[in-house]
Amino acid sequence: MKVAIILGSASDKGTMRKAAEALEGAGVAWSAYVVSAHRTPGLLDETLRALEGDGTEVIIAGAGLAAHLPGVIASRTLLPVVGVPISAGTLGGLDALLSMVQMPQPVPVATVGVDNAANAAQLALRILALKYPDLKKRLEEARAKTQSAFAEQNAGFSLL
Repeated sequence: MKVAIILGSASDKGTMRKAAEALEGAGVAWSAYVVSAHRTPGLLDETLRALEGDGTEVIIAGAGLAAHLPGVIASRTLLPVVGVPISAGTLGGLDALLSMVQMPQPVPVATVGVDNAANAAQLALRILALKYPDLKKRLEEARAKTQSAFAEQNAGFSLL
């Protein structure tokens, strides 16, 4: 099991770290790269070929502003791509979000909420869980703990 995390800029590290933390917590191997779809397209292609060859199964890609990185990645590999729109500039990430969710057919990018790299990792884990029963079991256990904690926290709730 391996996930790659690709950042469009080193300045996205704070946001994308949350994906790495979630993958670490689930015991899933990951690697991280800073590659620009616009400034280093050759390096992006080299990186994708290497990832396809090393057993990477899902790519999480974060980018802000025009946010072409996840879409360009999806156009160059058949690996599932989960996009993380990053809030940058004056539109608070809306531009990045729209860039990712409006991909043309047949180049999908699964997209999570603005700056929600942790959810991108959760989606990657669910994709991997289709193939790895032990991971699926760990995710089911984690969900049961979350549900139990929520129920306990809200037991006896009343508006009055």
